[in-house]
Amino acid sequence: MCSYVVEKTALTGSAKAAGTWSPINTAVVSVDHPFHAPVDHALMVDFTQEGRPVSERIALELSVASARELIVCMQTALDAFGEGG
Repeated sequence: MCSYVVEKTALTGSAKAAGTWSPINTAVVSVDHPFHAPVDHALMVDFTQEGRPVSERIALELSVASARELIVCMQTALDAFGEGG
């Protein structure tokens, strides 16, 4: 069953692919059948720079369990950092 869950958010940052850093300003997040990851459903994130070709996106596909663990890990790191950023 397809979930059709898609969220989009603006962000400020950079991503590295093929040895090159590029600015990114958008993340599109979905939960659905992955294109490449060997799982039934995945959290998929495409990092893009608005106005650039879709072929330049940085794509991530994680199992749902791995995505949840990554969220916890990121929250723990941000909490340890505090409000300094």
